[in-house]
Amino acid sequence: MGGVLVRPVILTVCIYLFLKFIVPNLPHSAPLPSSLIFLYLMLTTAGIVIFATLSGASKDAFFGPILRFLTGEGGGALSSARYIVLALFPLLVGWQTYGSTASSDAPPAENRTIHPAPPGEYTGLSNPVPKTPENIMYGKGLYASRCAPCHGNFDGKGFAAPGFTPPPANFKDPTTIAMLQESFLFWRIKKGGVGLPVEGMPWKSAMPRWELEMSDEDIWKVIMGEYDGAGQKPRTWDESE
Repeated sequence: MGGVLVRPVILTVCIYLFLKFIVPNLPHSAPLPSSLIFLYLMLTTAGIVIFATLSGASKDAFFGPILRFLTGEGGGALSSARYIVLALFPLLVGWQTYGSTASSDAPPAENRTIHPAPPGEYTGLSNPVPKTPENIMYGKGLYASRCAPCHGNFDGKGFAAPGFTPPPANFKDPTTIAMLQESFLFWRIKKGGVGLPVEGMPWKSAMPRWELEMSDEDIWKVIMGEYDGAGQKPRTWDESE
């Protein structure tokens, strides 16, 4: 059963390893959902089957070992392996079905908006503070004293982070601040968790209301420091970009 099926199996395993472990570590990338990885593997399998059935000879060479294995031709160790597979397959299907339908102690998923639209007075705001090295360094200093305990080195891994659910945002993740405009960050930093609208409920954000301790100018400087420290750029709607 070996030779003909070895290469398709190796190809499928290599694609899985690439999608699971290499793609998330590429620049400006993110981990792929399991459902998407499964879809790519199914497409790979379909491509292998189509390629293997391009001619009668290749079809027989590809499906022949599979049919001989399922029918038990050849006897010996192959026949024993067949019985093991036939016994394990329904057990695996049953285990998967039970796992997807059994009741769980985990709380239900929350139907809330992760990034709700900011109030009108914050929509479209632009950073009025000049983007100078001095202002960026000043913003990083404010970040270190006020934000780093939770958000860490811009990676969401501050020493206080394990105490929060959901955890503090990882600004180096390309799906966080890189997807947001500066005006959104200004609103969230200024108003904190208590400023979330109804669609953002339940209010589980532990973000402080920094307008009580920082001026608007300092908040804008913190935002510049966050983007620079995380190696990200704010999202814009400039058509020229």
